[in-house]
Amino acid sequence: MNVLMRNAWQSVKRYFNLLDDREDEQAVVDQVSAGVVFRGTNLWILMFAILIASLGLNVNSTAVIIGAMLISPLMGPIIGMGLSVGIGDYDLLRRALKNYGVATLISVLTAALYFLISPLSEARSELLARTTPTLYDVLIAFCGGAAGVLALTTKSKGQVIPGVAIATALMPPLCTAGYGLATAQWTYFFGAFYLFFINTVFIALSTFLGVKLLRFHSKQSLAPEVATRGKRMVAVVVVVAMLPAALMTVNIVRSDVVGRHVAQFVENELAQPGTSILSREVVHDTLHVVAIGRPIDDGEIVSARSRMGHYKLGSMVLEVIQGSDNDDLATLMQRVNTMADGAMSERSRLTAQVSDLEGRLSAYTAYDSLSAQTTREAATLFPAVENIGMASLSGEPTALVRLHDGRHMAQAERDKLAAWLRTRAGSPALEVIFR
Repeated sequence: MNVLMRNAWQSVKRYFNLLDDREDEQAVVDQVSAGVVFRGTNLWILMFAILIASLGLNVNSTAVIIGAMLISPLMGPIIGMGLSVGIGDYDLLRRALKNYGVATLISVLTAALYFLISPLSEARSELLARTTPTLYDVLIAFCGGAAGVLALTTKSKGQVIPGVAIATALMPPLCTAGYGLATAQWTYFFGAFYLFFINTVFIALSTFLGVKLLRFHSKQSLAPEVATRGKRMVAVVVVVAMLPAALMTVNIVRSDVVGRHVAQFVENELAQPGTSILSREVVHDTLHVVAIGRPIDDGEIVSARSRMGHYKLGSMVLEVIQGSDNDDLATLMQRVNTMADGAMSERSRLTAQVSDLEGRLSAYTAYDSLSAQTTREAATLFPAVENIGMASLSGEPTALVRLHDGRHMAQAERDKLAAWLRTRAGSPALEVIFR
């Protein structure tokens, strides 16, 4: 039995053995050392990658953000820090830390400058997703860094590095920090920068552990007390990086669990035919439920309260808002609708009245102008006429003809004038009165 287990263990070790596929140690160190440096081409590529990522966050484009992460050279100094600690190369560590600081500063300032001049200032979902890191981000950074260091230190590299760059997402947090700096929203700035710090620490940690696992040789031997102090410092940094994320994760998980329990409780205990649940919200250990429609009986509410413990909500107080409050709301809404209908009717009436008055005014203005014209024309055709006034009296067009004092018009002449006025006014129904 023991022999069988040993053989099985040897088979498993052969499958998972990394040492046989290990890359030349010096080649790995040289490659990482070259990627640590940020000047010239690397610096320009970093700035362009930051601008691309900022554009992606600004327009909420996931594809653009992924493209920026693929061309970003930010992984170099971070892996350099982990490798240098693992092999005891403190000259490489100093260079990695220096270039990491330079790259971080330039990245944040470039993003801040972009967001200062960008006309789009709204924080969209891709940007907001980088402001609340959790333990899941810790796991992503650690696993991504582990895959990255294996790709660097073994011969079977595959297409790992691009995937690591996307998974660990170093660029978007820096761009979000730049957005927070440009808009003076410090919650965004510190939240995003903390996410970047988490990614840095755990990528470096996984690189450090990978180097130890692959048995890279130390560049210089350390005294036991110095080595112990270094391990303690690494542990402290890891714990400090994890602690806030752990607290955020606990709160998120707790809120999610409570939300599911609340949904089940309301659905099973308070929902009923004819009743609609408008909202459910937990505020300071009080569950507020707003319901409309058929009222929930007091007895049903008391019974629901007694069963809250079955849904792990025993420490909460249930408050159901319904009944008279909703009646008042319905009455108010009815009054508002009635007032709105009345206002619409009054508006229609006033509009019709104004239209009628405008029509009358137009008619009066037209008849007034026509009166002046016909008076001038009639002075030549009918010398006995002193003045002609036209108007619409009770809806009927009327012409009042006034004769000069002492003048007389025969009936035939009057008929001729009346016919001329009707033609001139365009109204066969025009009534002509002589005075």
